[in-house]
Amino acid sequence: MLKPLTSIKRYPLQTNEKLQGWDSADELILSHARSLDLIGKRILILNDNFGALSVSLEDLRPVTYTDSFVSAKAIELNSGRRIIPLHDLESIEGTFDLILIRIPKNMSFFEDQLCHLSGHLHTGSKIICASMVKHLAPTSFDLLNKYIGSTTTSLAEKKARLIFADFQKSQVISPYPQSVKLDGFEKIFLNHSNLFSREKLDIGTRFFLDHLPSGNFQKILDLGCANGVIGIKAKMLNPKARIIFSDESWMAIKSATANYRSHFDDEAEFVWTNCFEDKPVKDFDLVLCNPPFHQQTTIGDFIAWQMFKDSFEVLKASGSLIVIGNSHLGYQIKMKKIFGNARIVATNQKFIICESGK
Repeated sequence: MLKPLTSIKRYPLQTNEKLQGWDSADELILSHARSLDLIGKRILILNDNFGALSVSLEDLRPVTYTDSFVSAKAIELNSGRRIIPLHDLESIEGTFDLILIRIPKNMSFFEDQLCHLSGHLHTGSKIICASMVKHLAPTSFDLLNKYIGSTTTSLAEKKARLIFADFQKSQVISPYPQSVKLDGFEKIFLNHSNLFSREKLDIGTRFFLDHLPSGNFQKILDLGCANGVIGIKAKMLNPKARIIFSDESWMAIKSATANYRSHFDDEAEFVWTNCFEDKPVKDFDLVLCNPPFHQQTTIGDFIAWQMFKDSFEVLKASGSLIVIGNSHLGYQIKMKKIFGNARIVATNQKFIICESGK
């Protein structure tokens, strides 16, 4: 019934990939699943990183949910498109007997998921959560106790642990998305639970907002848009420009869509994708980017590299990429390798803003 993990690949596919597409937490939860009678059970899988859980259990026809485009694409590829994940919590339907959850790093996102789950469980529905011990936040136990029921844990094995809970509570309404007032903006922003810095402007974004250009830009890409605040500010500074927003998180796309429409009456485009790999729109005058430096729990500069390369390909001749990042990341060096030039727009004690022209 359970399929091997050795075929699971990470996404995006890399030549000479050194990282595997599963970990000990996936192995532990699947090992426990072998001890359960799963025939006839309705199963929901949340936050499957690259498809290890979904593909291994696909004969049981589980429903799979992820907010991540990268995870969704990996699950589709590893299953031969036999599994197409849901990417909106609101699209989950019906009642489930067993829920398998890879606990996310973001506890607000975890809380949001548990609240939504409370409407899809029956008394005795079983929840099994998996995490690597080093990423297991104490808050996860508090949230499970609050929204699901009392918890027990497995012994740690290969630095991974399981948390068990049977549904003993009642349905609750999620406190997300949240309405937030941001400095410098009159209208309220709507922030879904899986956004970075959901309750206020982070200091990097605040610095970036102070240095966005105004001019005769016709088409601007907010690359890695989060709640869309950068693209919205760019539109205020460049009223004639058409703004395109892209992000790897569906909740970011939902947030940016709602926020843009509350500020402006014209049409913008919203693209759920990894960096800008599909390149559905080209010939940008300007790309604005604040690259993340991690994919789930994997830290590195590979996302920034792809963002810069995608930007180069979709910019028109004489177009510009403007990037903010922590000073120690040296983005200006990477940008110069791709564009052949890079200039420093502004710096402070922590951040640097760089511009490269095509």
